[in-house]
Amino acid sequence: MGLFSNRVDRTQIKPGDHIYTYRAVFAYTHHGIFVGGNKVVHFTRDHGTSSNSNTPSSSNDELSKLLSGCSTSPDCGFQQRKSGVVLSCLDCFLRTGALYSFEYNVTPTVLFAKRGGTCTTATSDHPDAVIHRAMYLLQNGFGNYDVFQNNCEDFALYCKTGMLPIEKSGLGRSGQASSLIGAPLAALLASPFKMLIPGPVGVATVTAGMYCMSRYATDIGVRSDVVKVAVEDLAVNLGWMDGLQGAFQQNEASSSNND
Repeated sequence: MGLFSNRVDRTQIKPGDHIYTYRAVFAYTHHGIFVGGNKVVHFTRDHGTSSNSNTPSSSNDELSKLLSGCSTSPDCGFQQRKSGVVLSCLDCFLRTGALYSFEYNVTPTVLFAKRGGTCTTATSDHPDAVIHRAMYLLQNGFGNYDVFQNNCEDFALYCKTGMLPIEKSGLGRSGQASSLIGAPLAALLASPFKMLIPGPVGVATVTAGMYCMSRYATDIGVRSDVVKVAVEDLAVNLGWMDGLQGAFQQNEASSSNND
């Protein structure tokens, strides 16, 4: 992978890899976990499709486009009822888009250089743990889809790291979502400096600096409001977000005792 592009060939990905592709002419990215056997587990909006159904409901626009006409894999489109977690073949996941590999354990410099939703400073867990989480969530769900707090990138990041945020009102783990908010926020914060900094170049420099600070502060690899949660303890359908505060406090107490 190059400095500015994470594009890879199909022969380069391995089970447990976090992959993504672009949608709507590079407007946004869709993420998933490659689990081997030409299969990807990913998270979409729940449209109430039934288990092991290859024919989505008429209202399921995303999955209809994703899975229509698949003849390469009989289990492509497997999805438990009332769950947004789906098993797809790699072709249906990509549609006509190119394949990209999400990077982990990058330096802050690389994080700033690359587009949001393509890398993180966080370290990935072992591929076996990643695949276990993805397959467990395929059977048990990942809660309600939310474009800012619980989206496809959040799902893939959790599968790779086991980390979840404890703040309900805050952003999820998604670098793509934080970038969408961080850019206008940086421009807004830079506006008071316009009177102090001569010329548009100076304002642009301050704005870019604040954007980078925002990107770094919201990255899951450096955030302090995340906690590691075993996939078996999520209890997604029972409101798993409510239990994260307690888990976080237990982690803090354990760390203090060890010190």
